[in-house]
Amino acid sequence: MDSDARPFAPRWLPLLTGGLPHTDPDEAWSALLLRFPEIPAWPRLPRRSALENMYAQYSERFPGVAFEESGILVDRRLNLDGGLESLYLAYLEGDLQHGEISAGYASALDSLLSGHVTLPGSPVAVRGEITGPVSWGLTIVDQDRRPILDDEVLEDAVAKHLRLKAAWQESALASVCPQTLMIVNEPYMASYGSATVSLKPTRIVELFEDVFAGLSGLKGIQCSGATDWALLMRTSANLISFDAYDYIDSLAATAADLGRFVDLGGLLVWGIVPAGGAARNETVDSLVLRLENGLDLLAEAGVCRERLVTQAMVAPSASLTALSVPLAEHILDLTCEVSRSMQERYGQQVDVGPAPEPDGEEKEQ
Repeated sequence: MDSDARPFAPRWLPLLTGGLPHTDPDEAWSALLLRFPEIPAWPRLPRRSALENMYAQYSERFPGVAFEESGILVDRRLNLDGGLESLYLAYLEGDLQHGEISAGYASALDSLLSGHVTLPGSPVAVRGEITGPVSWGLTIVDQDRRPILDDEVLEDAVAKHLRLKAAWQESALASVCPQTLMIVNEPYMASYGSATVSLKPTRIVELFEDVFAGLSGLKGIQCSGATDWALLMRTSANLISFDAYDYIDSLAATAADLGRFVDLGGLLVWGIVPAGGAARNETVDSLVLRLENGLDLLAEAGVCRERLVTQAMVAPSASLTALSVPLAEHILDLTCEVSRSMQERYGQQVDVGPAPEPDGEEKEQ
């Protein structure tokens, strides 16, 4: 936990972590800013292009990377020396441009950085994200279908590559809002301890720290499943984003570590709105009750309740990319309303100015 980050008041603000099912970045931004104006968060749009899935999106300029029908691979039989030399030179010289994410890989990010998106009022913060080194390094494979994280040379290259990607993005987003929040998305950490993720705990922390070392703003880890939260809280992350709808018990199991984390100012993003069909059966009241029960559970386990309610944000429980657009936007609506309800309960309302009016097509939906 890094206690030296810039002060930030989360105030139960709504936050998008992950992507959306929209294919048009303008429509995606309209849906987001209408509901989440306080923290603009560019979404992945994998239905627009395969380059926008969470692994391909950050593959640009990784040594030897290639796309095949079966996935993304690096052929170790090829000479990768030139690509590795360029990567390490950029790393050593702090050349963030090496980590640039082109428009074709992140259309919504490009819309934001190019000024095509008009933000409402003054944002509290701006959110960026990157796929974490564990998940990225286990998904990209070599010619023998072995994860590149099993290759000592490429394992180190993964961390350096993602560090440059994250640092470039944070630097670019700082031109939109000085308060940045970078989320490292780690779905594979839900399998930590299994044969899938058999890395030593110390190496996992080292991989995260190599990525985090390039960042100066707030930084967090997102995992939408049960994981070893105590391990992740040993990193310098300022924020933990978790599935509070289905997996609050896994966080409560690490109450002592969580207590230390929040005592140092650590923030929690409560993924309380289910990112799927279950959202159709929930209401704002039922989700607020579920959230309050989660707060009670953690408080009963010994975590300071006052800190929990003043160091919290709300979010969908996971990415929304696999859903229909109407269901995804319904989940955004629920998240927005839960945020407002919790702000009213705890006196933490935020006003950033009027949200942009949706266009005619949006109104008809």
